[in-house]
Amino acid sequence: MTKKKPLVVIVGPTAVGKTDLSIRLAETFNGEIISGDSMQVYRGMDIGTAKITEKEMRGIPHHLVNIKKPDETFSVADFQNEAKNCIASIHKKRKVPFLVGGTGLYVNAVIYDYQFTDASEDPAFRSELEAFAEENGNEALHNRLKEVDPVSYRELHPNNRRRVIRALEVYRLTGKPLRERGTEQAASPYDTVVIGLTMDRELLYERINQRVDLMIEAGLIDEVRELAEKGYSRCQSMQAIGYKEIVQYIEGALSKADAIELLKKNSRRFAKRQLTWFRNKMAIDWFDMTEDREEKLKEIDHFLEGKLL
Repeated sequence: MTKKKPLVVIVGPTAVGKTDLSIRLAETFNGEIISGDSMQVYRGMDIGTAKITEKEMRGIPHHLVNIKKPDETFSVADFQNEAKNCIASIHKKRKVPFLVGGTGLYVNAVIYDYQFTDASEDPAFRSELEAFAEENGNEALHNRLKEVDPVSYRELHPNNRRRVIRALEVYRLTGKPLRERGTEQAASPYDTVVIGLTMDRELLYERINQRVDLMIEAGLIDEVRELAEKGYSRCQSMQAIGYKEIVQYIEGALSKADAIELLKKNSRRFAKRQLTWFRNKMAIDWFDMTEDREEKLKEIDHFLEGKLL
């Protein structure tokens, strides 16, 4: 039987320190990094996504960053296909692929090789759902998923109207959920090691608040304004945390202070959802980064050495 090739995955909530760890490990273990973040694919959306800078990369190649315009669609199936190609290319170079990010569904789609439906379309039903959402709101549309596709209901944000509509459309056409997907117990096509980072919740929330303040100082408002001026403010990508709040400020719906506070609150809630998702959906070796960070990094080095060498 052919030996599976390695894949190292680093997950955890926003602001926990995944980027720093990934660079350190990629340097140590001859790796290249694949972004597992659903928003870092978009060009021009740098500050709000905490996108790594060229200097921070320290020469480590990064993949699936800045490959789409903000008005282009990029589904989990698209991500899965692109990531699998990247992994194969990295393996060909006899290097170790590191899949790093906080978008759990995207990461799991790669680890467990989810199978996605190729259902046809029903434009009339889609238009009906659009009209329903306009009249009743995204939450009401999202709630229609609960009975027919509870997995998509849990994993899709109510504001991701396009994907919610697609899930409902697929169910209408096939009588089945959006994904005929593997389970978390399914065998991975890779020899996968999943490292999870966590920390004391109060400390994590403090780090998130500080990160938002740094984003504002770095020019997040100008970044969002420039995207809005290019006509992107109503794109699905701009519904992401870090952008939708600042759009509300730019359009006069919120004061600057209220928009920043809302961004912090939404980011903290997102981190909580991420941790819940990872703990429920994935088999992970967890490392608590609350104290003695340098010692914990050495522990992770030693752990991964035992898995790869």
